[in-house]
Amino acid sequence: MFRPGFRAFEPTFRPLRNYVQFRPTKQYAQQFRAYRQVRFGDKRPQYNRFQFASNIFMRWAARPTFYRDVGFISLGAGGFYVYNLEEVPISGRRRFNMISPALETRIGAATVNEVLQQYRGQILPDWDPRVQKVKKVLERIIPFATAAGLHDIDWEIHVIDSPEENAFVAPGGKVFVFTGIIPLCKNEDGIAAVLGHEIAHVVAHHTAEKLSQAPLVLLGMAALMTFDFSFQLSSALLNLFLSMPAGRKQEAEADEIGLQLMARACYRPEAAMEFWNRMESTARSGPPELLSTHPSHHNREEKIREWLPKAHEQAELSDCHATAGYSKSRIYVENNGWLIEQQRSSSTASGGRTTRGGRPHTFFLCV
Repeated sequence: MFRPGFRAFEPTFRPLRNYVQFRPTKQYAQQFRAYRQVRFGDKRPQYNRFQFASNIFMRWAARPTFYRDVGFISLGAGGFYVYNLEEVPISGRRRFNMISPALETRIGAATVNEVLQQYRGQILPDWDPRVQKVKKVLERIIPFATAAGLHDIDWEIHVIDSPEENAFVAPGGKVFVFTGIIPLCKNEDGIAAVLGHEIAHVVAHHTAEKLSQAPLVLLGMAALMTFDFSFQLSSALLNLFLSMPAGRKQEAEADEIGLQLMARACYRPEAAMEFWNRMESTARSGPPELLSTHPSHHNREEKIREWLPKAHEQAELSDCHATAGYSKSRIYVENNGWLIEQQRSSSTASGGRTTRGGRPHTFFLCV
């Protein structure tokens, strides 16, 4: 029966009655979910660090040629290590170094350019008295550094007008001395102690040694991270047990080599001990030696005290005792083709005569 009244109130658009409602499946919901909900105690597989690398290693270990491969790798690595063992000049320590001096110099050139760019306008000119004093000391030490193996080195001196108490020598013979450390040196003997130590780093090629240890550090870090150690924890452990002890060993070795260099150049080796004593009295509180790449000032002073007898032996080999009685002032007078040197001193070298009351000595040198 037709009932127009009811049809008039119906909407013009009528939705479909038999539609299919979309209901996402469980797999579809997990695919687009930003997180994964896991109940406590659920034994579903969890994320493991380096799981892919672990699977590769397990598949390699399951191969029948695993032990043969490990043997070949160990034999090659051991041969490479032994082939690159060398002896450090002067100290005689055996160490691993696979970086050539030429490559070390090229790497050091980048540091030199960076320092020159950073302190542009603060480098003192050659006529400055402080530059002349540093250059004078360096010229006396260079021959003995050359005898220790530093050949074909283009030495350069850069004295930087900065209060930093620092000095260093980059590979390739580029010397940098900050004016802040010169007052702590007090005299040429103290400057010789600082320069001898820094040149010793170049003589021993410590930069190349550190670069050679980098692959070992990376392998150690990778091994620790496979045991689910974090990157920060792995780095801290390697610094504590590998990098920092190696740094302290190199610094102590540079102290020993530098002490012999300055003694051979006829500088007073006790000045090195006195320098570190002044550094200890003026230094601010820092980390303990165990957490540092450098030995403590007190320990350096004590080690230098132990090395003093050997340094005096090197001074005797350089015949420094022949000039021990001379003061810094000399007067040369020409007299009929002879140079007459008059010198005031309480003691004199061999060949002179001793006088009382500090009267001048006279030496005749043929020209």
